[in-house]
Amino acid sequence: MPNELGLFSGNANAALASEIAGYLGLRLGEAVVGRFRDGEISVSISENVRGMDAFVIQPTAPPAENLLELLIMIDALKRASARRITAVVPYFGYARQDRKDRPRVAITAKLVANLLTVAGADRILTMDLHAPQIQGFFDIPMDHIYAAPVLLRYFDEHAGNDLVVMAPDIGSIKMGRAFAKRLGASLGFVDKRRPRPDATEVMNVVGEVEGKHVIMIDDIISTGSSMIEAGSAVLRMGAAKVTAGATHALFAEGAVEALTNSVIQEIVVTNTLNNERRGSDKIRTLSVAELLGEAIDRIHGEKSVSSLFV
Repeated sequence: MPNELGLFSGNANAALASEIAGYLGLRLGEAVVGRFRDGEISVSISENVRGMDAFVIQPTAPPAENLLELLIMIDALKRASARRITAVVPYFGYARQDRKDRPRVAITAKLVANLLTVAGADRILTMDLHAPQIQGFFDIPMDHIYAAPVLLRYFDEHAGNDLVVMAPDIGSIKMGRAFAKRLGASLGFVDKRRPRPDATEVMNVVGEVEGKHVIMIDDIISTGSSMIEAGSAVLRMGAAKVTAGATHALFAEGAVEALTNSVIQEIVVTNTLNNERRGSDKIRTLSVAELLGEAIDRIHGEKSVSSLFV
């Protein structure tokens, strides 16, 4: 049992956890994550984990119960004497409040970092943080990997030539630059403002898009408004085709319908989230199970993970 690798999953994305286990040639650990009659979360680890190197796979997208499940599973494993507990958080929720940008607001990213640490996590593995500086909120080791290899492989095989990578807002320029370099494409960005939360208005498009296949890249698609507005703007400027790509398909209520009815021809996302509202012919979902599985294997074997930091 000492140093044995164990994989456990909450209810947030059991399908991804099963894929990761398959890649590693393992079975998921036996854990019952249920509810008491009043709705409280109940967790019971159904096997011996003493001395185990345990990995708990659970994204923390809304509802908040996903985060609570992760915290309670970590606590259960800690009390069962697991040697080390790594929280594998494919999507790190509550990351969009990462600073005080106006008076009297919470910094939820730091709060969640504290909660995971206090619950008993010894290490964090996550993918495409909304703000990379969140790594500094943790006083335990954190491995931050990227879905770029998975998305780039798809675009390299299917996107064709005459490409422009477009960052739909200023915050995604760094991500867009990395994609443009790898695809041999030029880079542009959209200057926008938010007249109200979850709504955007395009002010300017910077970059040459006429006759080009524009690939818009971001870390999260929530309402889809940024992608939709940016897509419409580049088509008005003469773009031939618009494709959207993102790691996390958060898809707020109404987002899939809005994206389906938009000018965007294809939306490429990954399965960091188990979102049942992906039911659209325009949406293509790629798996990051192999990437996360490889990271887990290297962490367990005390090997370098840096080669996965694309």
